[in-house]
Amino acid sequence: MKILITGSNGLLGQKLVSLLYLKPEITLIATARGVNRDEIYEDYIYESMDITSEENVLAVFRKHKPDAVIHTAAMTHVDQCELNKETCVDQNINAVNHIVKACKEVGAFLLHVSTDFIFDGTRGPLTEEEIPNPVNYYGWTKWEAEKAVEKSGLQWAIARTVLVFGVVQDMSRSNIVLWVKNNLEQKKEINVVNDQWRTPTLAEDLAMGCWLIVQKKATGIFNISGEEMLSPYDLAHTVADVWKLDKGLIKQADSSTFTQPAMRPPKTGFIIDKAKKQLGYKPHTLIEGLELVREQLKTA
Repeated sequence: MKILITGSNGLLGQKLVSLLYLKPEITLIATARGVNRDEIYEDYIYESMDITSEENVLAVFRKHKPDAVIHTAAMTHVDQCELNKETCVDQNINAVNHIVKACKEVGAFLLHVSTDFIFDGTRGPLTEEEIPNPVNYYGWTKWEAEKAVEKSGLQWAIARTVLVFGVVQDMSRSNIVLWVKNNLEQKKEINVVNDQWRTPTLAEDLAMGCWLIVQKKATGIFNISGEEMLSPYDLAHTVADVWKLDKGLIKQADSSTFTQPAMRPPKTGFIIDKAKKQLGYKPHTLIEGLELVREQLKTA
C-alpha cells in the first residue's frame, strides 16, 4: 500500500513516519513544505509539497499515485488563525479542497485530521455525533474542511483529536507538556487555566489511530484521543510529578485572566468507545504517555 502523509515535519507527521517506515507492506511518501527535517530514517520517499498550491499537490499525487492519504498539515496556532484569517483559510480550507481533488484523480482513500476546537465547549466529553459549533476562526476552518471531506464523494475518514503532546526530533515545536516541564526546570512560576477540560493525546497514540483507520479503510468520523479528562492545571501537576519538579510554581488561573485573540472552548474532550470497538484503538494512560516522553527526551 502506498501511503502519502502531508505535514510530515510536524509532530504527528514525524510519529507517522516512525510508525509506518518499518512496515514492509507500506511504501511511504512523506510530504511537507521545505526540506525534510527527519534526521533518523532514510530510504523512504520525501517530496517538498505546498498544500496551498493546487498545481503542486496534483503534480505530487500524479507522480506517486498513493492508495491512501493522511492529511495532517494545517495551520493550528489558534491565535495566529484569528489574526491571519486569509492565511488560515488558505491552509485549512483551500488546501483540503486541493487534497480532495488530487485524491479523486488517483482514487485514494483520504484520512483528514481534525480537532475538538470545532465545538463550543458547553459540555464534554463528546461522541462523534456531537454537532459542531466553533467559537474561533481556527475551529470554523477545520469544520469547513470536514464538510468538504464529507461531501467529496471519496472513500474518507476523519480523525478528531485533542491537545496533542509529544517530542519532535529537532525540538522545533513545543506543546503544553514541554512548556510546563521547561518552565518548572527553570524555576519559573507559571499560570495555568483550571476552567478548561480536555482529554490530552499522546502523539504516538494519534499516529496509531490514524494507521488503524487507514489499514482497515474504516470510513466515517473517529475520536482519537486520550481517555482521561482533566484541566490544563491538573495536567501541569501531573507533569511536575513525572519529572519530580516543584508543583508550588504552578498557579491556578481562570480563562478570563488571559488576553488572547481567539476564544477557547471551555470543555471538550472525547469519548473514544467507537475507536476502541471498531479499530482496536487503545491509548496509553496519561502517566504512561508522559513517561514515554520523559524517556525520549533523555536521548533527544
